[in-house]
Amino acid sequence: MQDPALASAYASAGPSALLDALINDPIGLANRLGGRFALLWIDLDRARLGSLNDRFATHPLCWAAEASAIAVASRADAVPISQREIDPQAIFDYLYFHVIPAPRTIFRGVARLEPGHMLSRDSVGLRDTQWWQPRFTQTPVSDIDTLKAQFVGAIRGAVERESSGSGRVAAFLSGGTDSSTVIGMLRDVSGEQPRGYSIGFDTAGYDEMEYARIAAKAYGVDHREYYITAQDLVSHIPTVAASYDQPFGNSSALPAYCLGLMARADGYDKLLAGDGGDELFGGNARYAKQKVFELYQAIPAAIRSSLIEPVAGAGWASRIPGISKACSYVEQARMSPLARTEQYNLLQRLGQDSVLGPQFRALTDADTPLQLRRRVWDGVHADTVLDHELGFDWRFTLADNDLPKVIGTTSLAGLDVGFPLLNEDLIAIALSLPDAMKLKGFKLRWFFKDALRGFLPDEILTKKKHGFGLPFGHWALSDPALRTLSRNSVHGLVDRGILQRGFVDALFGELLPAHPGYYGEMVWIGMMLEQWLRANAPDTRF
Repeated sequence: MQDPALASAYASAGPSALLDALINDPIGLANRLGGRFALLWIDLDRARLGSLNDRFATHPLCWAAEASAIAVASRADAVPISQREIDPQAIFDYLYFHVIPAPRTIFRGVARLEPGHMLSRDSVGLRDTQWWQPRFTQTPVSDIDTLKAQFVGAIRGAVERESSGSGRVAAFLSGGTDSSTVIGMLRDVSGEQPRGYSIGFDTAGYDEMEYARIAAKAYGVDHREYYITAQDLVSHIPTVAASYDQPFGNSSALPAYCLGLMARADGYDKLLAGDGGDELFGGNARYAKQKVFELYQAIPAAIRSSLIEPVAGAGWASRIPGISKACSYVEQARMSPLARTEQYNLLQRLGQDSVLGPQFRALTDADTPLQLRRRVWDGVHADTVLDHELGFDWRFTLADNDLPKVIGTTSLAGLDVGFPLLNEDLIAIALSLPDAMKLKGFKLRWFFKDALRGFLPDEILTKKKHGFGLPFGHWALSDPALRTLSRNSVHGLVDRGILQRGFVDALFGELLPAHPGYYGEMVWIGMMLEQWLRANAPDTRF
């Protein structure tokens, strides 16, 4: 529970008070709760069952309804159903998103409750209700200093709550703005030297250990570094892939797992993670790119339609260096913001007809992921493109991807995890903050960084956005054992009828050597899919 007074009230009143609230006003209760939660209750007097999850579905709830019965579990593979079958559409969705977004799961007939939803079953029938969705207001700020103080206080309070009563607590430390903020606050609220865990990559362009060391020095962190290797991947990939309740393709899961193993071996019970700052306060580079495209829309329509677009659409223009780049800009600027996010989708760019096996493709609908994306985009209550982008990322980047990555790998390592930057007070500030304070000009996360100026080291405030990428493609080319594992795994999908042999041969023979950073992602998601199928559904064929 986010509100300490509310938590205290329920604790003093006893379990019956919480149960009464669930039975009589579950949505009202959910709106008063904060942080991570999932609730399941049965009202025998009214013959009603209900379950609901938090705003980011950090505690999964999966369910199936057969005849007059309904089954609910925390994992898709734990839901009892009469016949467990792999859903080909779920595999298609996985290849598209690199995860399987809710409400679908890998199993036909088993659904996953979407973030901020409530499932109920009574004499009237089965209902899936959305009790919370992002509502952005663009509220003018009259006193920015007070708002900054509230913001910093909300982070400090969240770190204090997440680190109290949880055994020994440490933190991830990537050297980015978010993890540095969390570990700095951990020092302040504990009054002790915090323990921080950092992953390094001995590959040019991927390592951020320099910034992790800057943060460690600034906050007096008891710093533990680990440089992950290709051999670590070979050792841990089968375990991590099989541990999820369905295929999961975020490559950062392996580094997170290695850090979790270190922390557990050192006697820690919980890790604090910095996930959420970018998505709440405007920190992703594509938010700034959208503003660049909006400059094009400011050009008078008559000039665009009569002069710029005819030239940009001419075949000869796209063949001239310099002009071709301008043509690409015009083409992207004319797209809707949602359509523009499709530009770098691997499955779209590679071409489904040339990638997927024909029998498998016939069992799937290529429009299904697009329909889900449109539904989520339209479900965000916002007046600006930036806020729509944020709400969209709260679902697909956080709830379906980054949070399950951290939760799943820390759990596998035997640890709990907390996300202080996703507390309710910070969400409320993000929902009300005007665009110009999230993205000032082209400066990402302006309000977040300005509020923490003097607390965060200047080098971290001014560093370019890097991310937590794994140099898998490079290692798959250079390390024999990893190359063998990845090749054998992806070729397994050919034998299952999911991928075409010609495409896989080209992937390893031409595409990956030419662009290991980009096409390594396709190899990774294929490898993790096959590893999951080997462990959980070995007989799958299409």
